[in-house]
Amino acid sequence: MKGKILASIVAMSAILGTSSLACTTILVGDKASNDGSMLVARSADSKAIKAQVFLIHPATKNQTGMHSSKAHDGANDFTYPLPKDGMRYTTIANSHTKLHGAVGYNEAGVGLSGTETIYAKDELLKVDPYNEETGITEDDIPDVLLPRMKSAKEGVKLLGEIVETKGAGEGFGVVFVDANELWYFETGTGHKWIASKIPQDEYFVTANQGRLHAYKENDPNFMGAKDVIKFAIDNKTYDPAKDGEFNFTKAYTRDDERDMTYNYPRVCWVQSMFNPSLKQDFADGQKFPVFLKPEKKLSVEDLKAAMRAHYDGTAFDNYASKDEDKKNIYRAISVFRTYESHVMQVRPWLPKEIGRVTYVALGMADLSVYLPYYEGLDGFIKGYSDGSYDADDTSIYWVYRKLQTLVMTDYEKYSPVVKEAYAKFEKELAVKQAKFEDEYVKLYKKDKKKADKLLNEFSQKTMQEAKDLTQELTNKVFTMLTADMDAKLKSLNKGKKD
Repeated sequence: MKGKILASIVAMSAILGTSSLACTTILVGDKASNDGSMLVARSADSKAIKAQVFLIHPATKNQTGMHSSKAHDGANDFTYPLPKDGMRYTTIANSHTKLHGAVGYNEAGVGLSGTETIYAKDELLKVDPYNEETGITEDDIPDVLLPRMKSAKEGVKLLGEIVETKGAGEGFGVVFVDANELWYFETGTGHKWIASKIPQDEYFVTANQGRLHAYKENDPNFMGAKDVIKFAIDNKTYDPAKDGEFNFTKAYTRDDERDMTYNYPRVCWVQSMFNPSLKQDFADGQKFPVFLKPEKKLSVEDLKAAMRAHYDGTAFDNYASKDEDKKNIYRAISVFRTYESHVMQVRPWLPKEIGRVTYVALGMADLSVYLPYYEGLDGFIKGYSDGSYDADDTSIYWVYRKLQTLVMTDYEKYSPVVKEAYAKFEKELAVKQAKFEDEYVKLYKKDKKKADKLLNEFSQKTMQEAKDLTQELTNKVFTMLTADMDAKLKSLNKGKKD
């Protein structure tokens, strides 16, 4: 399957644009996972120097005033009223603005991951353009929605209302999850959108495109702008008589040669990982299944593997391939400029404090370690709230990024050292984590305060152990690099002696 897909790509002439930015998103329904949990995975890709900070926003009472993107040096001048009473919520945010929280949960147990950058048809944007000056963008979505939404569906409705009234400042996809449902939201143009509930027994993958096809008005599994179909008909991107059933992607989303090398390969790769027997023509990207039943139930580990993928073991490997003509033909999921990736796991049968957990890898996933961050966590070790776009010796982000930068000077030689160490750490951590969760549940029934104390002690110990390992690996790789450089930069005299 993979060989066929990869062979078909060789013939494509379009090469990756090095300035493009992107993300990859995977959603898994509870009956498609191996333990009955709902899973969400996403990579956040922009610039490698874009340090991230971990934030816990406390609950608020009797607030007045406005949320302002501009006041925080955000993307534009979007404003929105603050909630009178805001819930506690978490984000992993841009170190400079403290906005653009890539992922988070609130105290109602509702989670959000956003955003997936997507592109609408140019001809439709001429009619209904993005409101780039004051429309909502990915910078502000978490901080507007997380303190106020009490369910995934409520989050979808609220974001839809904002897009319809204030407009979207850019094209995006957003994930909403609660104890019962998993939803995916996509913009069309500046004021058009739809959302779909993910089928319980299937998974969904997207890579910088509108991927939702079906939309049925007055169906509880869908939501959307009131005139989303009529707008497409009026502007001649959908003809019911000719096209049959409405297809949102076909009607609203860009589809050209850029998608052939940049977006479709990532969707294909994940679908071939989870459905190895699937046969499909790579060039027909818009015909890829939107939802699929995996051939085996999916786990957190499966989604971590997908987030780390870079066409490993093929001539198209972005990092290890020796074939310079093939290695950069198309864009991988794990890229150096990823500043964080995560796997959200929602397990409603457990206490919310541990039933909502996000596994986060800072920086490039392939060369990082995924650590569990529980919704009930009260704080972090030193460095998690620090950082800037300049490297330092404090920020936890730069602890991981420094190691990754060193490894990329000779990926083939240094990456096995790091990947083997992190794989061993994650395997051992999984055992410790299972033991901790069992102890937490038992203690929770008797004394919640002691259970929460155990949660924070376990979590902070895990953070410290991962940090210590990373610093050890940095020194190990730096030693190897120094020896390699010493051998390379010999200053020999005429007698061939140093």
